[in-house]
Amino acid sequence: MAAGGWRAAGGRRRRREAAEEEEGTVLRRVREARDDLLSSGFWAASAGAVRAPLGGSAEPPARCVCYGLGRFGGCPAARHQLAFLLLLLEELGVPPGRCSLFDPAFSAQEAAALGQLGLRLLPENEEGKHGVEGSATLFYMVHCGKALYNNLLWRNWSAGALSKMVIIGNSFKGIEERLLSRVLERDYSYIAKVLKGTEEVALPAHPRYLDTFNDTSVHWFPLEKLKGLSPEVWDFVEEPTYQDCDDLEIIRKEDRADQRSPAATET
Repeated sequence: MAAGGWRAAGGRRRRREAAEEEEGTVLRRVREARDDLLSSGFWAASAGAVRAPLGGSAEPPARCVCYGLGRFGGCPAARHQLAFLLLLLEELGVPPGRCSLFDPAFSAQEAAALGQLGLRLLPENEEGKHGVEGSATLFYMVHCGKALYNNLLWRNWSAGALSKMVIIGNSFKGIEERLLSRVLERDYSYIAKVLKGTEEVALPAHPRYLDTFNDTSVHWFPLEKLKGLSPEVWDFVEEPTYQDCDDLEIIRKEDRADQRSPAATET
């Protein structure tokens, strides 16, 4: 082999070793974040809220979808959110292989670390439009944009589908309080319409995680409450477009040239 060939092979090997070392560091930090949640008492305090839907009429989730986790390799808040998700799956008996994630910000090393944890990556940006398809599903969407929740509700806009969902994310009550009613009804009409059919329990406040889980609640949609909504609520099922929305807060498919998962990009 020519000298240049040896140098190229050596360079690839060093890059591979550096990537593996970075992946190992990320996994170690995730384990430390998990231990931190347990030792701080935050997970124990949150478990009641997490189990609240199961005390009502909600089915135990058979799978999980996570959006918007962020760069957990370098961001402590995102890392604690991932550690909370892992504890959540364990608590609810959802196998890691039944949990799918998407965030266009994931690096290749973060995607590899998620794979090592047994989690799966969604292959493309769904903009939150993920159907439950008859399976009880937990959606983990901490600090996501309002349009993502609105799109998710639209995609599952029937009493039968909504009753199979649990959403852990930004408080719907908080969204209602912060937005003018005309803006909520115009831009996020599915959030507005489902409010009266929603049960919500907030995660507890903890001084160590004020910026990590603030304004986060567990939401579920009891079938009896949904059936009590006026019939007109279910008549309008037009897909949201957000034409008049100035603060969309989500990355749309057309906003980036490459919306595939890092794992798909690497293959």
